Amino acid sequence: MKRLKTDVLILGAGSGGLSVAAGAAQMGADVVLLEGHKMGGDCLNYGCVPSKALIASGKAAYAQQHAGQYGVADAPGAADYAAAKDHVQEVIAQIAPVDSQERFEGFGVTVIREFGHFISPTEVQAGKTVITARRIVIATGSSPLVPPIPGLDQVPFETNETLFELREKPDHLLIVGGGPIGMEMAQAHIRLGSKVTVIEGAKALGKDDPELATVVLDSLRDEGVVIEEDAKAAEIKGKAGAIEVLTEDGRSIKGSHLLMAVGRKANIDKLGLAAAGVKTRGNGIEVDAGLRTTNRKVYAIGDVAGGLQFTHVAGYHAGVIIRSMLFGLPSKARTAHIPWATYTDPELAQVGLTEAQARKEHGINLEVVRFHYEHNDRAIAERKTKGFIKVMVYKGRPVGASIVGYQAGELINLWALALANRMKMSQIAAMVAPYPTIGEVNKRAAGAYFSPRLFENPTVKRVVGLVQRFVP
Repeated sequence: MKRLKTDVLILGAGSGGLSVAAGAAQMGADVVLLEGHKMGGDCLNYGCVPSKALIASGKAAYAQQHAGQYGVADAPGAADYAAAKDHVQEVIAQIAPVDSQERFEGFGVTVIREFGHFISPTEVQAGKTVITARRIVIATGSSPLVPPIPGLDQVPFETNETLFELREKPDHLLIVGGGPIGMEMAQAHIRLGSKVTVIEGAKALGKDDPELATVVLDSLRDEGVVIEEDAKAAEIKGKAGAIEVLTEDGRSIKGSHLLMAVGRKANIDKLGLAAAGVKTRGNGIEVDAGLRTTNRKVYAIGDVAGGLQFTHVAGYHAGVIIRSMLFGLPSKARTAHIPWATYTDPELAQVGLTEAQARKEHGINLEVVRFHYEHNDRAIAERKTKGFIKVMVYKGRPVGASIVGYQAGELINLWALALANRMKMSQIAAMVAPYPTIGEVNKRAAGAYFSPRLFENPTVKRVVGLVQRFVP
């Protein structure tokens, strides 16, 4: 058995693990990185990257079919599903070198292509190597949750880990799960020529502000996606090409292919956490505000930490623990400034408190300001007027922002910056945005906060009147 000693040992080469490895190694720490599957983890190979690439293919097909509004003849926009999947793989291949073993070895990281498991509080075994480390980071991510629905184990089905390898276009794709993954893939496939039915046990996009979610869901329905809500799957039966989902309330929904998109589970089962004295809680590992586990030498970051499951959160967590591990400085993870986006068309984005959450927390002192895309000149020119922004404001500071519409995932960045730095609405209003841009939506929302204070304030009008009369 080979033995190694290191400063930092990282389990998992996904977004969080790679960020820690790169940062720690380049700042002088001795780093060992374990990965038993693919470098880049879920995001590069099965999640964010391939899904957005497939969405781009769907957008291209849809744009051809709806070009008439721009004075350009509509075209069939017929999609070659296998070619779209080639595009997906090409995108992954182009990004892969950034996450490659060779690149990280260039940083001085020792990369071992084996899964690791704890054999003591400070030791991890990976294949025939035992690594002893001063600090250990668990960044093993999450996997698709496959619920124990009767009959599911008897029929072929896809998850996000297999969908992007599918070369044959589904004639009728059934999607169990109406969250972001389910709705993104529903729209991509309807635009690529499949029939699509989404089966959701509660409300589709149920974790988002319902007012904004309705805009997205109505758009998908307009494109032909059938969304069955309050439809909890009770049984699944059939065979390849002929699958039937039966719901608890008696609905029967038939299709050719099945995608399970009901959530994620933390990858912790094979880590041997008991040997390390690391406790679990809910869907993940128990951590404190500094992302330390019940073993003070062990950290957990990203999806495996049981909180928000986004790639950018894993990257943020990496920065938090590097400060603590390498410099011995206090460092805590926060969530109030973490944005997220669903990349449907229109997009849906959120940071901070939703309106319902903000009203519960701040009561009558909360102000909610809005601005609609239909009043943005660039949106009008682009024929992208569906959607709006609303900003929740408490004592002059934004505490949350919700956006549905064109480029919402880009627009939310400004509000994430504002919340991270406790900026005031006056600072947002002071920004000068180039005209005409979609980004003016943000500035106009800030302006909507000050408009009644300026234009509906009798004192302001009296002062202006006096100035006009007496100041030469």
